[in-house]
Amino acid sequence: MKETCLHSRHVEMGALMSPFAGYDMPISYRGIEEEHNAVRGKVGVFDVSHMGEVLITGEQATEFVNHIFTGDVAPMVNGKVMYGMMLYDDGGVVDDLLVYKCDAHTFFLVINASNIDKDVEWIMAHTSGYNVTVNNLSEDYAQLAVQGPEAEATLKAVLGIDASALTFYTFTVPDFAAEKAPLVVSRTGYTGEDGFEIYATPAVILEYWDKLIAAGVEPCGLGCRDTLRFEAGLPLYGDELTDKITPLEAGLGMFAKVDKPEFIGRDVLVKQKAEGMRYKVVGLEIEGKAIARHGYPVLNEAGEQVGEITTGYHSITLDKNIAMALVNPQYAALDTKLQVQVRRKVFAAVVIKKRFYQPKYKN
Repeated sequence: MKETCLHSRHVEMGALMSPFAGYDMPISYRGIEEEHNAVRGKVGVFDVSHMGEVLITGEQATEFVNHIFTGDVAPMVNGKVMYGMMLYDDGGVVDDLLVYKCDAHTFFLVINASNIDKDVEWIMAHTSGYNVTVNNLSEDYAQLAVQGPEAEATLKAVLGIDASALTFYTFTVPDFAAEKAPLVVSRTGYTGEDGFEIYATPAVILEYWDKLIAAGVEPCGLGCRDTLRFEAGLPLYGDELTDKITPLEAGLGMFAKVDKPEFIGRDVLVKQKAEGMRYKVVGLEIEGKAIARHGYPVLNEAGEQVGEITTGYHSITLDKNIAMALVNPQYAALDTKLQVQVRRKVFAAVVIKKRFYQPKYKN
């Protein structure tokens, strides 16, 4: 079991620890609901040092990233961040990730912790014919996420970082040629709130964590990270995205630029756009007190299984039972009446927009 540089801090604070993506990670400190509400109302800090970082450099870095990534990085201005996916030849998702453009020859990729080894191996396997260098910097970097409506003020007051000039999905542009793990601050996050992600050496992240906690910022675990992202309709790899689900089926077609001449998996997406999809990810509101968990069957009104739950919770912010589900396309229209089987009981459900909570980003 791996540990992040902040592991001893979590244990000392009495966090509930649990294995996640090969790491011993904090699930909660005071409690998921308290931490969730702190991020929605004020500010919270997450240890996300388990995430992976990959640096791609070289004369053909732009062409290579465009080859492996569903978005088009060529027209991006330096200092922008783009969300998208890497796909297998059959359109299934290798991983979803963030691409940071420093310049046309330098890209910083942030990948999911559970996929680091797989992603790096897959990226390296596709470098043939491209003049690029791929460096896995995951062991060099640690990461904090400071999230919530008071995040900007907190960074300035506590850490001395003035990030007011950063807009949503932009970042400070470091000089990767001058330092192995230079500081990166981006206005990004996974909560549906304004916030920042800070990448730095473990020593710097330890210092920042201690300052934030001393200033009274709420420490938050992976439990509320999941409830927050879910309410905002953000996907989780392994649930709403897998190697069996394409971006179009996940409802993320806007991040797959099929008008771009070429990227791995593009042909399958073009075909799906023309011929239709096998299934779609939808939002559900469920009647009663039932909480639908991952894998629970979704039924039509005749009692036939037409899909399954990918994520389900009692929404802390909205105070109702909601879920995301993968269903046959004919049952994906808004207001379609369905049912969810929770153990031996069946509960009525209706299809709603899967962005349950309206995000509050700084544009």
